[in-house]
Amino acid sequence: MAAAAGGEATEGEEHRIATKYFATLQFEANGPTVEGEWTDGTTAWRTYRDWVGLYGSNPSVVIRLIEETDGRRQVLKTWTEQGEAG
Repeated sequence: MAAAAGGEATEGEEHRIATKYFATLQFEANGPTVEGEWTDGTTAWRTYRDWVGLYGSNPSVVIRLIEETDGRRQVLKTWTEQGEAG
């Protein structure tokens, strides 16, 4: 719902579920994460694919494609040295 001043939804407004997409890249387990965020899933998928092509041969890399809807994240694809899962 859209929020009125004070953060409350006003009568008659619809609740819109926002979906965001993320591509994340880590060069080592528990290391820093590079993260991109988009509202367009195609752009996130393209970035995931490009990162796999650029960095996927690194033995410790972890690359993820994630969808977030209403604050809840779901990993759609994961790339590790063993290949792709998801």
